[in-house]
Amino acid sequence: MTLLVVAVVGTISALVASCGGGGRPSAGPGGTTALRLGFFPNITHATALVGVREGIFARELGPAVTLEPKTFTAGPSAVEAIFSGALDAAYLGPTPAVTAYVRSHGKAIRIVSGAASGGAFLVVRPDVASVADLAGRKVASPQLGGSQDVALRSWLKTQGLRTNIYGGGDVSIVPQDNALTLQTFRSGAIAGAWVPEPWATRLVLEGGGKVLVDERSLWPGGGYATTQLVVSTRYLEAHRDIVRRLLVGHVTADALVHADPARAQRAANDEIAAVAGKRLSAAVLAASWKHLTFTNDPIGPSLRTVAAEAVGLGLLDGALVERARLAGIYDLSLLDEVLRARGEPPIDPG
Repeated sequence: MTLLVVAVVGTISALVASCGGGGRPSAGPGGTTALRLGFFPNITHATALVGVREGIFARELGPAVTLEPKTFTAGPSAVEAIFSGALDAAYLGPTPAVTAYVRSHGKAIRIVSGAASGGAFLVVRPDVASVADLAGRKVASPQLGGSQDVALRSWLKTQGLRTNIYGGGDVSIVPQDNALTLQTFRSGAIAGAWVPEPWATRLVLEGGGKVLVDERSLWPGGGYATTQLVVSTRYLEAHRDIVRRLLVGHVTADALVHADPARAQRAANDEIAAVAGKRLSAAVLAASWKHLTFTNDPIGPSLRTVAAEAVGLGLLDGALVERARLAGIYDLSLLDEVLRARGEPPIDPG
């Protein structure tokens, strides 16, 4: 039986998404067209943070489009918003993107660009010397069915430790908001957490933890998709030119991240403060930034691996994955147009 109870809203929502319905029309004030863009206040979403804070997205979209930024704390919640028609595009991890695509039979979303690689870690308490010390204890992930949740469960499985979606098994997985994870880690209520940046660095610097697994060590060459830009198929078909302009903003923000890291870090931190009400410390910001590679490449091979892992964990139906044909999840044609206009080569998702 396929279960992803928290991650998606179920068959009814999938049918809504696959039919292109649900939610209010994408209309902004004064006769403009709205673009409702989701992202997380995490360093793994730095391209989005910079694009919003620096006004890059708004500028490239132009006066006929109203940008409506919307923040989430985990990918499955953003997928639910896409399924309900409340969100047009989002920066997502690979597992939620695959889930949205597969459960809508390949109709709900398209990945239009990569954004980041790396930046996810299993951080544990000082008394955890090895994976064996996690047996019988609680470990957190941001949300059931999210990218870090699947990575954690899959890794534990390779280590001979069982988990299930109900919190049972050899290791109890506790899906919870990252801010709560920092509190429960400090209190000793959990033994560790598989989390994205800046939360991994915060668990180390503010919670006294240590890194047990750097997810980069589990991938050939250390490269895997952490964040991708996803657009609902309904919106892409209705507003292809707007999506192209969004991608101009995305590529411009990515270029700024590479050309002026200090400015990009300030912008990302300013946006995090605006959303979360508190800035990251200089130490956390600098350390977490170094753990990421920002890239427009969606790193396709890692997506296929993630899908296979989700199937192996019982979080996705293998037959549905097969029928959905994952190669169709990408539409990089607009990204290629934008890159060529900048004199840069197109990207092969692999």
